[in-house]
Amino acid sequence: MPGRVNKTSPKKSSKTRASPGARLWAALKAERPLQIVGVINAYAAILAKDVGFKVLYLSGAGVANASYGVPDIGITKLEDVLIDVRRITRASKLPLLVDADTGWDDPRKTVREMIKAGAAGVHLEDQVEAKRCGHLAGKRLVSSNEMVRRIEAAVKGRTDPAFVIMARTDAVASEGLKAGIERARIYREAGADMIFAEAITDLEQYRAFASAVKVPVLANITEFGKTPLLTVEQLASAGVSMALYPLSAFRAMNAAALKVYRALRLEGTQKNVLGEMQTRAELYEFLRYQAPKAR
Repeated sequence: MPGRVNKTSPKKSSKTRASPGARLWAALKAERPLQIVGVINAYAAILAKDVGFKVLYLSGAGVANASYGVPDIGITKLEDVLIDVRRITRASKLPLLVDADTGWDDPRKTVREMIKAGAAGVHLEDQVEAKRCGHLAGKRLVSSNEMVRRIEAAVKGRTDPAFVIMARTDAVASEGLKAGIERARIYREAGADMIFAEAITDLEQYRAFASAVKVPVLANITEFGKTPLLTVEQLASAGVSMALYPLSAFRAMNAAALKVYRALRLEGTQKNVLGEMQTRAELYEFLRYQAPKAR
């Protein structure tokens, strides 16, 4: 196996602006666990920054669901995701971690294109190419050797040494905790900077991962899945480095939108749901836009 790569925060010149990857490493150093929040579009990125988040996330399921209206079952491709990456990174300078699924048959190209689009890092998973949401049944995994080839290819595509390559393992659900940890160790040795342990069911499993892999571990605190909604204090006690909330705001947006649509259709007016809405003045405030005054 190749030796470890980029296990500490890369140094940068004081004369140049830090790359997105370097800014992600800096955020991880400043906040533990680092809260990483999912943003579905450019405006959501602006909202997240305004309330104090330091790192953003683009979910593959979010791209599939919101941008293309399809389930997260491996339908969307690299360019589909890159479109949303570019929009978000133009609107916000916060580092963006991107769900790169299985690397779309070419992890080296995927990493190069993500860096060009302004992303700070990606995570690659050990499912087969026809992948599905990590909290659904029926997932099928590739061998650890195949996942190592994906990681090694991703590392070769890295034109920014600070760009984060995170390895996600879905093995715990089907192969057990011991096998999941062993896979994570192998992925670390192949060059993964961080580990995404998917569909973990209790805090002790996170503690075991963090203790065993010796690199930053991400906890996916997604709603309506297999993982309990652990607090940052609980995750910190287990040695978890990052807490991810991939679609929390998106789910709330959907519920609010559906409520408004129903009110309009059933009541013929939006009067009773005005309290659910952001005002025009609030929108402009977040966009840092001052509308011309009426004469």
